[in-house]
Amino acid sequence: MQLYLINSIRTNNFNDEKTMEKIKTMWEKASRSLTQHQNSIYGVYYDYETDYKGNYSLGVGIEDNGTSFIEIPNTEHYKIFSVDTTDEQGILKAWSRIWSLEEAGTLKRAYTFDYEKYYPNGEIEIYIAIK
Repeated sequence: MQLYLINSIRTNNFNDEKTMEKIKTMWEKASRSLTQHQNSIYGVYYDYETDYKGNYSLGVGIEDNGTSFIEIPNTEHYKIFSVDTTDEQGILKAWSRIWSLEEAGTLKRAYTFDYEKYYPNGEIEIYIAIK
């Protein structure tokens, strides 16, 4: 899958006190340029330094032609997590569940490309690359 990146940042969930601010600003900037976009939007996690506790890059992408893109190999295997969109903390809770599964040893992440897929109907799924 080839995604055109609208905007991206580099951050760390645990050592960067401005993580939430960076993510919010990135999504706000991307949203302004996507007002007419009718298809799915992706939050792509890539360029992991180590695991979920290390630095990583996060970008907002769409399946469209553009000059700056990221290629997600078709060979990746994913475990898909649904997000409870009725809960304003649904995405954070889904990620917490993913991290808990990883800590418990029941989720073996590949740390290549993970992504959140935001469907036009409001549904959200998180795709986690697995070994």
